[in-house]
Formats: sequence, C-alpha cells, structure tokens
Amino acid sequence: MSEQQMKLRSAVAWFEIPSRDLDRAQRFYETILGCTMKKDDFGSMDDVMCVFPAEQTGVSGALIKRSFQRPGSDGTMVYLSCDGRLDAVISRVEAAGGRVIVPRTPVPGGYGAFACMRDSEGNHVGLHTAI
Repeated sequence: MSEQQMKLRSAVAWFEIPSRDLDRAQRFYETILGCTMKKDDFGSMDDVMCVFPAEQTGVSGALIKRSFQRPGSDGTMVYLSCDGRLDAVISRVEAAGGRVIVPRTPVPGGYGAFACMRDSEGNHVGLHTAI
C-alpha cells in the first residue's frame, strides 16, 4: 500500500473520559458545552456511558463509568472541539465545577487556539477551536 492509501480520514475514532460520578460528569459537560448527552447502559449497570453529540460520520466519544477505568490528571489528553465557542466554553468551566489550567492559547502556525481544564472528575481535558 502506498503512503497515500495509508492515510486515515481522522487519527481519532473514539474517546472515553473516565468518571466516578457519571451524573455529575454529564451535568458538567452539558453545562460547559451547551449540549445534551445520551446515556446508555448497554443492558448492564457495570458499563454506563454518556455519549457526546456528533454527526453520524464524525468522531465522538463518551463519559464512561467502568470498574477498570479511573479518572486522572496524568493520562491521555483529549481535545474537545469548541469551534467558534472556545471563549464561551472556558467561561463556564469554573461555575460548573471545573478549573481552567491553561487559558486560551494560540496554536502556532495558524491552527486555531486551545485551552486546558480539569473537569469535575479530575481529568485534564483540552478544548480547541480552529477559528
């Protein structure tokens, strides 16, 4: 296969943000992002998740409550898309129970801007806007 054929449409297919209190985490993200998340338990109370809204062909992910996943501040960093709304999202973080760790910062090369926060569960999560 050529290098061109090996390129993926997106480097990310799915993400999961661990939570101890799924209801609290759901309220936090719905509040700061101004969205409604869909809760699903897969027919088992052991694996419960709230899915972030996205287009059918887009990349999405979920807040997840599982016995083998724990929230933390020193793991993988996920950046949520806030295109055109980054400042508004940042302004809601602290009132919703989180903390802004890195304020709005331009990405070198004209790739938009980002910010980083600690969510209600203790995870470090990035926020990004291309505009």
